[in-house]
Amino acid sequence: MTSTEVVEILQRAYQDEFETVMNYQTNAIVLDGVHAEEVKASLQADIQEELDHAQQLGRRLKQLESRPPGSAAFDARQDSLQPPEDTTDVYSVIRGVLDAETTAIETYRSLIEAAGEANDPVTEGIAVEILTDEEAHRTEFRGFEKEYKDD
Repeated sequence: MTSTEVVEILQRAYQDEFETVMNYQTNAIVLDGVHAEEVKASLQADIQEELDHAQQLGRRLKQLESRPPGSAAFDARQDSLQPPEDTTDVYSVIRGVLDAETTAIETYRSLIEAAGEANDPVTEGIAVEILTDEEAHRTEFRGFEKEYKDD
């Protein structure tokens, strides 16, 4: 992998973090029902962490003499995390979060590999740190999935 590939993965991850913020915020607003409250609270709590990830990635891009992409370059990919038509369909949001977290985990594992091959230990360290957070989010939502599957 080259530093160009590292930059490309960083830029994609940066966009993904902002898409996650938008979808978490929207779902935290639109979900209805008593059963939705815990999931909404979790989504709301994770928003700042996702923003922090984007800031870390953006700063790293700047350090690598690149820059984070603006909104004109945005390419939405989180189809399964779109707000459900039925605002009480908490399970579909849980599944969407799991899809988004799985994609993020794959992205950060790719970034770790690319940064290692490009001899870029700083980017590798950032990716490891963020990967830890993404795996924790996935674990939390797997728990929600188990609870809602049994309902």
